[in-house]
Amino acid sequence: MSKKGNLETLCVQKGWEPKKGEPRVVPIYQSTTFKYDTSEQMADLFDLKASGYFYTRLQNPTNDIVAAKIAELEGGVAAMLTSSGQAASFYSIFNICEAGDHFVSAASIYGGTYNLFAVTMKKLGIECTFIDQDASEEEISKAFRPNTKALFAETIANPVLSVLDIEKFAKIAHSHGVPLIIDNTFATPINCRPIEFGADIVIHSTTKYMDGHAVSTGGCIVDSGNFDWNAHKDKFPGLTEPDPSYHGLAYSEAFGKGAYITKATAQLMRDLGSIQAPMNAFLLNLGLETLHLRVPRHCENAQRVAEYLEKNDKVAWVNYSGLPSNKYHELAKKQFDGGRSCGVVTFGLKGGRDVSIKFMDNLKLACIVTHVADARTCVLHPASHTHRQLSDEQLLEAGIQPDLIRFSVGIENVEDIIADIEQALNA
Repeated sequence: MSKKGNLETLCVQKGWEPKKGEPRVVPIYQSTTFKYDTSEQMADLFDLKASGYFYTRLQNPTNDIVAAKIAELEGGVAAMLTSSGQAASFYSIFNICEAGDHFVSAASIYGGTYNLFAVTMKKLGIECTFIDQDASEEEISKAFRPNTKALFAETIANPVLSVLDIEKFAKIAHSHGVPLIIDNTFATPINCRPIEFGADIVIHSTTKYMDGHAVSTGGCIVDSGNFDWNAHKDKFPGLTEPDPSYHGLAYSEAFGKGAYITKATAQLMRDLGSIQAPMNAFLLNLGLETLHLRVPRHCENAQRVAEYLEKNDKVAWVNYSGLPSNKYHELAKKQFDGGRSCGVVTFGLKGGRDVSIKFMDNLKLACIVTHVADARTCVLHPASHTHRQLSDEQLLEAGIQPDLIRFSVGIENVEDIIADIEQALNA
């Protein structure tokens, strides 16, 4: 992992390299439009013959600076920011799928993504088959069809915290001639870089740890540049065949390793416009500059919280891969730097769902919010909140128990966090 040693420097320095007299801090290009001297210069931009900026709905310099930093952190060749993590999930699939296509996804994923894949994308004519990520390669392979275009999963599933065997999934995806798309939001590139384990495309909800302060929504798509679209021309005509909306240009031929992100920008951003606001990109970059400091602290605190909960007789169960008793402990040690996973712990209390809700209502330091993975400790009951659109059967399929509490451990003093948990349990 040659690049992992300098992740700290990449977090602080990468993306923006000011020249003489330019601002030291990433500037906010708060402009919708960009000026050119001749009509031909503008025409070349619209024909993708030249690179540059003409309208912020497609690209903005501030966004590209921050996207370049994230691409470098993940070990990819190119990246694109989106207005939210949900937009990143949608674009990552829609960039290679169209009506009549199919893709496979782990069932243990964020509830909003599950609904996007199961309901909304089905309305667009794109079907998703959900599988148990812990099933065997043979069992998972049964879900693939001739029209399958991708395999999707989360490094650490939100909220069930199952840890994905990335190498296994990469092997399955590539044996079927499709890319592996990984949502690396919870692990972040500080703890895990999925491309090094065979992932082809990595996405993030930058709203979470990358921003880290709950101030700006955003998403990002990173392309490894490793998937050979031309080797599977028949499967991916959108990338390998002429695009009539760009005078017959074929992305894989014209842009090589940059084909996927170029198409996502030139087509999806052009037509759907889920661009991240430049101000949000600026705020995201501030978060990225301390990502390497915050993530280890989140994980250290979460480890202490998990150990406390595991020993408490009022707690029915605890799920955190940092615990030796956890089924994913060895896999986490293999894939995650220092064996760290994330700052989120899930658990249930004796007495079930009602007791879990009462416990949450009694917390004082930790707040009940529809958020996770920022500097402040927060808590959520997925069955009542983020996943309430799922039936009980779907909840169980996704590995979510009715009493599951998602506890996002912040970077406060860990003794204060544990004291808050203790008083709430006693109450």
